[in-house]
Amino acid sequence: MPGMRFGLFIPQGWRQDLTGIEPRDHWSVMHGLAAHADDGDAFDSIWVYDHFHAVPEPNGEATHEAWSLINAYAASTRRVKLGQMCTCMAYRNPAYLAKVAATADIISGGRVQMGIGAGWYEHEWRAYGYGFPRAGERLAMLDEGVQILEHLWRDGVATFHGEHYQVEGAQLAPLPLQVGGPPLWIAGGGERKTLRIAAEHAAFTNFDGTPEGFAHKSQVLRTHCEELGRPFEEITRSANYNVVIGADQGEVDDRLAWLEAHYARTVPERAAGMVDDLRRGPLVGTPEQVVDTLRSLEALGMTYAIANFAEAAYDRSGIELFEREVVPALR
Repeated sequence: MPGMRFGLFIPQGWRQDLTGIEPRDHWSVMHGLAAHADDGDAFDSIWVYDHFHAVPEPNGEATHEAWSLINAYAASTRRVKLGQMCTCMAYRNPAYLAKVAATADIISGGRVQMGIGAGWYEHEWRAYGYGFPRAGERLAMLDEGVQILEHLWRDGVATFHGEHYQVEGAQLAPLPLQVGGPPLWIAGGGERKTLRIAAEHAAFTNFDGTPEGFAHKSQVLRTHCEELGRPFEEITRSANYNVVIGADQGEVDDRLAWLEAHYARTVPERAAGMVDDLRRGPLVGTPEQVVDTLRSLEALGMTYAIANFAEAAYDRSGIELFEREVVPALR
């Protein structure tokens, strides 16, 4: 039986994670981390976020565009899969997005993963002129858009007349290298709509990674699968984690203190709260503690963990400790 698989988020600025690094150096930092993951065997995939404005507030910090990065990584790596957590359906027409993803899949040799969701960051929606439709409309757009992606990737042509999207004989050539197109990672835990869409279309889901939340969302997903007649086991369930790891508790505390000072440079009023949130995360602690938590999550069916190391652009020691002592224990 295969063990747990791991993905790695590559910093792109969105989470204040390139602060202080000159823009001319951003690509070398990002690519260096991608190359590190690609050259090793600990990480199955690398990931970017699809956002335009920084969090926890839109303060002008760097935020590099997701699909531009995907194509750059497609051309400059050889092994790791390439994902977005997650592409906002409404930010790009779905027929156009199908073309973008197909091109990236070909450049990468068939390694693209399609993370897709309904979107949530109201400030950037409005700032970029997308408005901010109510949640039900955004979810309907996700549902329609996924159908257009699937039609184009499978058949190379699509005609679709929906409430939100219309395409008339849209052509896609060449098709993605992956038969049927990149695997769909449908992200989000909305129980009535999002998990229903996931039960119908997803190869992977991505939702709440706490043990209690993961177990509950998994049961909701199972119920939708049963209603649709789809085997629940066909869907790989994943979650995202902020990893703060140290050889002992003192090292963990030192890393958290560094992060608070780091965040204080750009979001001083939020820095302490951000670090408190990190401190309470499931994967904060020594390697032994992180392994124990992951084993308990694996028992609940979480078999793909995507790790974010907030300090990655400045210090790889946490990633390297995770690679040495956590990943092998979960294989």
